[in-house]
Amino acid sequence: MKLQLRFKRLTLACPAPSGFDATLRIFLIACVLALISSVSVQAETRLALVIGNGNYATVEPLENPVNDAADVAAALEGLDFEVLRGIDATAEQMNALIAEFAERSQTTDVSLFFYAGHGFQAASQNYLLPVDAVIQSADDVAAQTIQLNQITDALAKGDGQNLIFLDACRNNPLGDALAGTVESGLARIGDAAGFLFAFATQPDNVAYDGAGRNSPFTQALLGHIATPAQDVSSMMISVRKDVLAATGGKQVPWENSSLTRSFQFVPGDTVTSPETMLWQVAAKAQDPALMRIYLDRYPEGAHVSDVYAFLDEFQVAGLSADQNSAIRNLPARGNADVLEESLWDLARRTRSRPLIEVYLQQNPNGRFAQQAQVMLQSLPITETADAAPELRCEKLATHPRDATANTAGVPLAELARNATVAIESCRQAAADHPEQPHYTALLARALAAGGQRGEALTFYEQAASQGDLRAMVSLGLIKETGDGVPKDVPAAISLYERAAQGGSPDGAINLAVALFQGSGINQDIPRAIDLLKQASDAGSAIATYNLGVLTQDGVTGQPAEALDYFRRAVDLGEPRGYVAAAILLDEGRGVEADATAAAEMLLRGVAADSGQALAQLTDHAVNWSPDTLRAIQSRLQEAGLYDGAIDGVSGPMLQAGLQQWRNGGFIAASSAG
Repeated sequence: MKLQLRFKRLTLACPAPSGFDATLRIFLIACVLALISSVSVQAETRLALVIGNGNYATVEPLENPVNDAADVAAALEGLDFEVLRGIDATAEQMNALIAEFAERSQTTDVSLFFYAGHGFQAASQNYLLPVDAVIQSADDVAAQTIQLNQITDALAKGDGQNLIFLDACRNNPLGDALAGTVESGLARIGDAAGFLFAFATQPDNVAYDGAGRNSPFTQALLGHIATPAQDVSSMMISVRKDVLAATGGKQVPWENSSLTRSFQFVPGDTVTSPETMLWQVAAKAQDPALMRIYLDRYPEGAHVSDVYAFLDEFQVAGLSADQNSAIRNLPARGNADVLEESLWDLARRTRSRPLIEVYLQQNPNGRFAQQAQVMLQSLPITETADAAPELRCEKLATHPRDATANTAGVPLAELARNATVAIESCRQAAADHPEQPHYTALLARALAAGGQRGEALTFYEQAASQGDLRAMVSLGLIKETGDGVPKDVPAAISLYERAAQGGSPDGAINLAVALFQGSGINQDIPRAIDLLKQASDAGSAIATYNLGVLTQDGVTGQPAEALDYFRRAVDLGEPRGYVAAAILLDEGRGVEADATAAAEMLLRGVAADSGQALAQLTDHAVNWSPDTLRAIQSRLQEAGLYDGAIDGVSGPMLQAGLQQWRNGGFIAASSAG
């Protein structure tokens, strides 16, 4: 049977000129260039080589590299990469894969190499270990391993971008016999143009294999790789922040970039937080299951009051979950398609087991059902009593400021309700992993929530002495406030100093506050600002927002920089930045007035914050310029949410449109746009 290929016709999105004159040539050139640009983006070629070695014959086996490689490969395939896989690869297999990868990368736009397994350095060169390597002397190193330069030198011959991810910085696998030759960790590398080198931890340091299915580095990478509109450099900031939080600062990913242009795994224009997307999907679908997932994932989120209001109405109506299904009961298929795609994008991005289960329940034969099934099988169960104690401890006791893409933070009051289970799980995890003070710090927090403050203080002291950053910050707060112990501000300042030096954003922020106030330390505003910048560079949304306020008020920097701080703050998860940025754009304060941009920030704020932006446009609309209000009216009209006049005047119709935008209209408009 002969296959018949079908091609969609390409249609130029350009209006026909009214007359055939000299402008036609310019018009046609512009359209052709636009078409060429569009085709070139769509035709970007992506190739990956993913290797995970764990079942070693002669050295210590590793539990997670095979999982790491399988999960990264699946994620990359979902992001339009063609993936070459090597699982428990021998030297012969690795060499064959590398040869194919090197050859094909010469004509590839983006080449990515991911390796998980044993790796080490010798004489400042990095070596990756095949599963069949037998190394008994220094002479065996070159013959039995794969030198990383073999891969990077080949990639450097091409013209594309090259991304190297190495989750291989574990302890020297060869023991004391080669201690003089082989060193733990990987050596610093990377000076060729067009490369990003991302290590699981700092050069010359070692990283954890991980107590769950994935290593901390791979888990964080998987949690951010599918974020739309996020540049790879920004992604690495998020990865580093998550690993820092998940290991208490004992492991800090490092990267060296010489990329010559921006790269996004998922192209886009604006970053929308998973929290905002989850609320939007849940509100648009009117789905109680999604609402409860929101409460579980974001117990202090911007839409908690909205969720409780919905669930109360739902309960009063006497409906069951089966009677209110997000996609099955929607009358318009277009809405169903938007919701299915949005729900899957959110589930893929967050790797949330409950979200994937909801997606499959509602779309058993959906477009992404197969991918969802594969991902579901790779995600650990943390809700049951037989879950690994490490996973249960992290789920129940993680501080909200240490929340990651994969682990939600838990408010102290909620932790107190589950203190008994949390203490039991964390005590077991801490006993099983004495080398990881992170679990000791989580045990301390669980004990404090359970009212066992004396024992909690002991474990905070122990974890802090072992280098856990959260323990340092928490212990510093206890000593600064005299919470159950004699007040000791100098000791608190010392703990904040240590935490800040270790990379803790909260340690830097707390120290900055003390320096601003001159509390327990001499006032030093320039250093306080530098500490806020350090925290901002580490991914702190609050520090970034506060820098925007200080810049706006003329304390530091140039006025125009305030807008950049507020925009970055919202991308990092601080929704107050939306209104702050809109004010600058609306008034032209420090920047050129831009009503369209102001309207965009306000509408994004309406969708994302706790209601401040909505209140600004309903209760305080007179404070905004008519141009900005007209831009908002036009945008809502385009989304089908406003039928009134484009007159720059607020009223009931505009307020109703904004409320619809907040409660699910944003996601539909974004998908249409």
